[in-house]
Amino acid sequence: MATGLLKEPQGLRYNGAAVLYAVGGYVLGFAGLFNDSMAISLLATLLLAHAMTIAAYLIHECGHHLVFARSRHNAWLGRAMSWLCGAAYGTYEDMRYKHFRHHVDNDDVVWFEYEEFFERHPNILRVTRFLEWFYIPAHDLIMHFIMVFTSFIIPERRDQRTRNVTVIAIRGGVYTALLISFPKVAILYAIAYLLMMHVLRFMDALQHDYPYHATLFEYVQPPHKGDRAWEQEHTFSVPLSLRFEKLNWLTLNFGYHNAHHADMNVPWYRLPVLHEELTGGDPERVIPLASQLRLYHRNRVLRVCNPQPDDYPQGSEYLRSARAGIGPIGGNAASFLTSF
Repeated sequence: MATGLLKEPQGLRYNGAAVLYAVGGYVLGFAGLFNDSMAISLLATLLLAHAMTIAAYLIHECGHHLVFARSRHNAWLGRAMSWLCGAAYGTYEDMRYKHFRHHVDNDDVVWFEYEEFFERHPNILRVTRFLEWFYIPAHDLIMHFIMVFTSFIIPERRDQRTRNVTVIAIRGGVYTALLISFPKVAILYAIAYLLMMHVLRFMDALQHDYPYHATLFEYVQPPHKGDRAWEQEHTFSVPLSLRFEKLNWLTLNFGYHNAHHADMNVPWYRLPVLHEELTGGDPERVIPLASQLRLYHRNRVLRVCNPQPDDYPQGSEYLRSARAGIGPIGGNAASFLTSF
């Protein structure tokens, strides 16, 4: 009976385990923050961060209707996971809409043009770059701030104000109580959240060389909509490992990004097979982890505000330079959790 609810029968095993891990890891990790042993508390921080990461990737799966057979059941799970990973301030439907525009339009569709924002506020840019040098994801924190106060900042979201204030009151009230009563727990929770931010943007940074366009609320015909060849040429796979395939479960196989864009109706646990079919297992078709780490480290400040010059590597040149770990700079703060 349970399998009849699911998109695929085997989803009971894979998505069931992922949901249990996300919920159980969140509960155990959060409880561990209260432990008197700092070693246990630090391990709990890592567990909590990873549980929130899995919750975030489950939202992505739900957004593509890849967990349950019915859209409303995917929406229920997606909304529940958004509470675990701190994305509940906006709506699940808005996250899903923006992400589907990314797929359908072959574009990064946004409302917030952060390059223009930083040009208007050079002091904020300097502070953001300073913090990013120390691996504090300040750019993502700006995006998170907009997400928290989405109905007060984005005019098109004003009708969500009651819901937005309710979520702020609940999450903000609980965190304030923690900060007053258990400051260590509040600080470690914040660290876990920052770690989740790092994982999500590390996986996102090199997956596309798309430009972004502020057409989220004002539709303009995208130049590459429907061009599947262009989509694949400008999409890049960043698995954690090809040799030890199950390591990619740490991010629900999100690194197999060409496979995901080739068929966005394939659930995460079948992406490695599709990747193999598309590439024949050719390692030249992926960006190896060592190069990903090198580029993430070297470009952590440059990525904050990175207008692309005309000669910026694209397509096959982008892949070659990224594989060598000598470029490109990559993108920043473009998480599927932000709906603007």
